[in-house]
Amino acid sequence: MNVRQSTHNKRPVLHALQQLLRFAREQALACIFPVMIFLTLAVSKYIDNPYLPRYDFILLICILAQAGMLLTKLETLDELKVICLFHVIGLMLELFKVHMGSWSYPEAGWSKLLGVPLYSGFMYASVASYICQSWRRMRLNITGWPAPWLTVSISAAIYLNFFTHHYVWDFRWLLTVLLFLVFYRTQVHFQVGLHMYRMPMVLSFLLIGFFIWIAENISTFLGAWTYPDQEQQWQLVHLSKISSWFLLVVISVIIVAQLKRVKTQYY
Repeated sequence: MNVRQSTHNKRPVLHALQQLLRFAREQALACIFPVMIFLTLAVSKYIDNPYLPRYDFILLICILAQAGMLLTKLETLDELKVICLFHVIGLMLELFKVHMGSWSYPEAGWSKLLGVPLYSGFMYASVASYICQSWRRMRLNITGWPAPWLTVSISAAIYLNFFTHHYVWDFRWLLTVLLFLVFYRTQVHFQVGLHMYRMPMVLSFLLIGFFIWIAENISTFLGAWTYPDQEQQWQLVHLSKISSWFLLVVISVIIVAQLKRVKTQYY
């Protein structure tokens, strides 16, 4: 093998590494708001402020971070509207789940509503922030998107199941099968550098859900909230929670996608 052939063989590997680094950079930029929350959780865990309870400190930082992203144009006004919607959706779910004993927020705070600190809504808003940022930064385009009545119906069914499974059978696995049937032709296209790539939509749901599960382990370790089996000693969040985050990501992506479709039609 001569030098020219050796150089030619190395180029695909070098290009792949460059693309991977570009992808990692874009993902890191898309995660600015979630990272801010994690840093706040970490710092507040080890700093005792007698004048400002930890949950209130986290809420204050989340509000300032959100305002800062808007002022610096890291986030658009339309993205902020979507994030606020997710804050409300997440807070409603938190109020119900804490009431049912699914998890708890044991620390004191002035900004707690029925046992739920208001900063908790930002945890869901951070997922929406990541999706919106990724959509814009990587120029996402979705092909094979199902009919709107199908996507809206299945997202509503998923959200309701988070509430109703406390009283009737848990339909999450049936809903997961339906998701594969509804989205089996759907592909998400994204740009890294000058190249476009694609992957099955359901796979992207699963990957995001998995990384949120990892983030959830970090969050519970830092005391963001506590599951019943973590009250005495922290332990890994059960793997079954990946399915919950998978379904929540589906709702998030469907809402963002539908809102973008509506805006495209009317503007």
